Amino acid sequence: MKYGIVAFPSKKLQDLANAYRKRYDPHYALIPPHLTLKEVFDAEDHEINEVAKALKQVTIKHSPFELNVSKVSTFAPVTNTIYFKVEANDELLALHKDLNYNFFGEEPEFKFVPHITIAQKLSSGEHDDIIGQMKMTGVDNSEIIDRIHLLYQLENGSWTVYETFRLDEDE
Repeated sequence: MKYGIVAFPSKKLQDLANAYRKRYDPHYALIPPHLTLKEVFDAEDHEINEVAKALKQVTIKHSPFELNVSKVSTFAPVTNTIYFKVEANDELLALHKDLNYNFFGEEPEFKFVPHITIAQKLSSGEHDDIIGQMKMTGVDNSEIIDRIHLLYQLENGSWTVYETFRLDEDE
C-alpha cells in the first residue's frame, strides 16, 4: 500500500489554494491542499504499525513549526507546476530530515522545496498564461502547524488519513 506524510494548512489557506486547484490541479478531488513532508512510499499492512510507532517517536522530538507562505512560484521549466512557496525554517527542515533519512521508504530524489501545489500538469501555454496573474495576486499567510498526518492511498487514487500525530506531544 502507498503512504505519505503531510501537514495540512488552515482552512483559510486551503480555501485559497482550492480556488486555483479546482481549475488547474487534476489532483483536486484526490487530496486536500498540503505540504508534503515525506514523498509516497510503500509499506505492507504488517509494517504500518512500525511506521506509526517510528513516526510517533519523530513527532515527540519536534515542536510545532511556523508555516509562512509569502509568494507564488513555479518549478518551470522542469515541470509546469505552480505553488505557494513555504519559507523554510529550522524546525521544518529538521522535521523533514528526520522523516526522510533513516526512516521508512527511500531517501528523497530531489532537494526539499517546501510548497503547497496550486496548479500542475499544465501545458506550457496554460502555465505561461496564468503564472503572471497568480504572482501578481500573491499570497501572504502565516500560521502554526502542530500536527502531521500519515496518509494512505485508496484504490480510486484518493488519499485519506491513517493517523494524525501532534508535534511535541508525549502521550
